[in-house]
Amino acid sequence: MNDVSDWWRTAIIDMEPGRIDIRGKPIQQLIGNVSFAQMIWLMLRGTLPSDEQAALFEHALVAAVDHGPQAPSIATARMAMTCGASLNQAMSSAVNLLDDVHGGAGEQAIELFLLAEHHGVPEAMTMWQQRSRYLPGYGHRYHKPTDPRAPRLMELVRATDKSVCDNTYVDIGEAIESRLSEQAGKPVPMNIDGATAVIYASLGFEAPLARGLFCLSRSVGILAHAWEQQQQGGRNKGPTPPGYRWTYDGPNE
Repeated sequence: MNDVSDWWRTAIIDMEPGRIDIRGKPIQQLIGNVSFAQMIWLMLRGTLPSDEQAALFEHALVAAVDHGPQAPSIATARMAMTCGASLNQAMSSAVNLLDDVHGGAGEQAIELFLLAEHHGVPEAMTMWQQRSRYLPGYGHRYHKPTDPRAPRLMELVRATDKSVCDNTYVDIGEAIESRLSEQAGKPVPMNIDGATAVIYASLGFEAPLARGLFCLSRSVGILAHAWEQQQQGGRNKGPTPPGYRWTYDGPNE
């Protein structure tokens, strides 16, 4: 370390009094000229996307903003507000639930797609199923038979110019869906995690970023639900309404 300024090193931002440059671009030139989705891309990738890349990227971000109070993250935000938490406390509590089981399937689906790209679909599925009974990105415990977000996203992917987004991950995603449905003996359609994984992988995002991008999307819904709950009021709301009991299976006296 040659200078104390080397304590932190970043290629993201440079600034001094009266100047803020993001990835080498003055902030005043970005304000009013780029969308929030384009700004996310710039921050993560270092360049601005084309208009078609930005549009497809934004479609994926929009699709994942909310899934109702039955989603643990949203329920947590609402419960936190009834316990007297602030908005930022409610949001942080909710986002901290977005991990491997709730929020991680998009990242895992990209990992599956990359395995399929290198080893073939049958081999990739076998490799994944040896470590987990769940294939990420397919089926849905609530939306049966089909998650309505996935077909729309895939429609938008197919409508995107192939110079921006070729069919590599579209074909892999659909091949896995077909083979998985054959194994199950019933339709097991792609869900939003699979569809957004197709988009993020096609746009060149690395797998771990899919989870971070999901957190960004879902934070919008978390904020909206936390704010709504604050306006509604209510105190100490738990995961079940008053009068409803859980199942006790411990010892009796």
